[in-house]
Amino acid sequence: MNTPIIRLIEKRDNPQIAKVIRSVLIDFNVPKVGTAYADAALDCMFETYQKPKSSYFVVEENNKIIGGAGIAQLDNYQGNVCELQKMYFLPEARGRGVGMQMMEFCLAKANEFGFEKIYLETMEYMVHAQTLYKKAGFEYIESAIGDTGHYSCPVHMLKKL
Repeated sequence: MNTPIIRLIEKRDNPQIAKVIRSVLIDFNVPKVGTAYADAALDCMFETYQKPKSSYFVVEENNKIIGGAGIAQLDNYQGNVCELQKMYFLPEARGRGVGMQMMEFCLAKANEFGFEKIYLETMEYMVHAQTLYKKAGFEYIESAIGDTGHYSCPVHMLKKL
C-alpha cells in the first residue's frame, strides 16, 4: 500500500470525489435534503473551487481518491470567515491520521488567504469527525452563521485562525 498523497483537486477527479462524498453520506445515513448530498457542486467540485480564496484537496492512494476537504468563503456572511467544506473520507482512509493531515492543509490555506475564522457544520452522530475538529481547535457555537443551505446539520463549530 502506498502512502496517501494530499493534493489540489484536478478536473479529472470530479467523478471520483462525487462518488466518495455520496458514499460516505449514504454510509452515515445523512439526510439527502438540507445537507451536502443535495449540493449541485458535488458533480463539479474542481470548477466550484476555482473562485478566489477557495481550495479543495483530495487524498489519493493507489490512483484512487479516498477522501477530500476544502475551504471557501462562508456563504451569505459578511465577516472574514471561511468554511471547512465537504470533508469526507472512505473507510480505508479513516483512523490513519489522514484527517488531521487534511485539516492541516486546509487550515494553512485558510491562513494563507487571510481569513480570521473557520466555520463548519456537521451531524450530531459524526462523533469521530467532531473529535478531530476539537483536536484541531474548533469549539462548539450555539447556532449557524451565514447560510450554507445545510439546515439539516445541527452541529456548528468555529475556530479562530
